[in-house]
Amino acid sequence: MKCGEHTEAETNLRCGKCEKLICPKCMVQTPVGARCHDCAGLKRLPVFDMSAAFYMRGIAAGLIAAFVAGFAWSVVEGVIHFFYVGLLIAAGMGWGVGEVISRAVNRKQGTGLAVVAGVSMVVCFVVYLLFSGGLHFSFMSIGLGLVSLIIGIYTAVKHFK
Repeated sequence: MKCGEHTEAETNLRCGKCEKLICPKCMVQTPVGARCHDCAGLKRLPVFDMSAAFYMRGIAAGLIAAFVAGFAWSVVEGVIHFFYVGLLIAAGMGWGVGEVISRAVNRKQGTGLAVVAGVSMVVCFVVYLLFSGGLHFSFMSIGLGLVSLIIGIYTAVKHFK
C-alpha cells in the first residue's frame, strides 16, 4: 500500500481519524496517536500569523517613525557634534523605529516585518542626510555614515528575529 502524499513510500500506517494511509514522513504524532497533516490541525503560532492589515500597519508605522527619527537624528547630531556619537544615535534610532513597528503590529514577528524595519531605517537615514546637509565626500565620513546605517538596521531588525 502506498502513502497518500508520497506515492513512492510503502506503508501500513493509517491516520487515527480519517484512516488515510500515511508514511513516517507525513505522520504527525499527537496525544491521541498518529494523524495525517490535515487531521492534526497544525496551525502557525499567532505571533507569526500575519495578515495584509498587519503589514500595512507596520509599513505605515515604520515610515512615520523613519521620518520622525531621521529629523531627530539630524537635530541631535547637529547639537552634539562629537565624531562617533552618530553610531550611538544610529543604534538608538534603530531601536526606536523597530519598537514603533513592533508595537503597531502587536509584537508580531517574522521575516517580512524585519524587512519593513530595515527599509524603514534606510528611509530614516535618507531623511537624516536631507536635514543634516548630507555626507561630506571623504572616505571617513562616508564610511562612518555606512557603519551608522548598518548599526541602525541591525538594531531595528533585531526586534523581529
